[in-house]
Amino acid sequence: MATTTRPELVKGSRAARTTIALKILMAVSGLLFIGFVLGHMYGNLKAFSGEESFNEYAHHLRELGTPMLPYEGFLWIMRVGLLAALVVHVGSAIALWQRAAKARPVKYVAKKNRGSSISSRTMRWGGLTLLLFIVWHLLNFTIVKINPSNGDTGSDNPYALVVDTFDLWWMTIIYLVAMVALALHLHHGTFSSLQTLGLTNSATSRARARAAGWVVAIVVAGGFSLVPLSVLVGIIEK
Repeated sequence: MATTTRPELVKGSRAARTTIALKILMAVSGLLFIGFVLGHMYGNLKAFSGEESFNEYAHHLRELGTPMLPYEGFLWIMRVGLLAALVVHVGSAIALWQRAAKARPVKYVAKKNRGSSISSRTMRWGGLTLLLFIVWHLLNFTIVKINPSNGDTGSDNPYALVVDTFDLWWMTIIYLVAMVALALHLHHGTFSSLQTLGLTNSATSRARARAAGWVVAIVVAGGFSLVPLSVLVGIIEK
């Protein structure tokens, strides 16, 4: 007598493969972002070298790749690539969240968080916080170049814009809150990416992956936080 189990198995197999593919897309795009924020953090620290050095660095980015690329060509290639990675990362996260919700339509009566870290429990809200912050960050320093201290736009002096922005205590607070969200996201995201890529198959490798998560989180978020804090206390000034 014929059975109907095979189609169900095939369907389940396809769903599993799709889930694995989504996790790999999240892992790879996440690692790309880690590479970007490390480079971006290094560039931000140029502010400690003074106005001329920082503005020269910002100008050099616009000329990178010339004459093979047009002026700002490299920046636009990087922006398009990062935007594509962001769409993939967020889209994969939403798809995985929906799959998880469908797999468990009835919530636990009492949800316990034993064994999970705060960084893993705040990935979704932290990701949404970072997405909103990225939109403002681009408006503040890249697209419109809004100076929150006076409402001016289109500044051609990146150093002055940085100092004017973080001279405002509330802007520094917003930035630091975003850095806490970034640190938590990087901590869990780094470990999850390495796990998805099959690099945590032993107790030692898992411990190293967790340590890597902490190192990346502290270095990146801490490095980014140095500039606004230094502006606020007067170490970096016009």
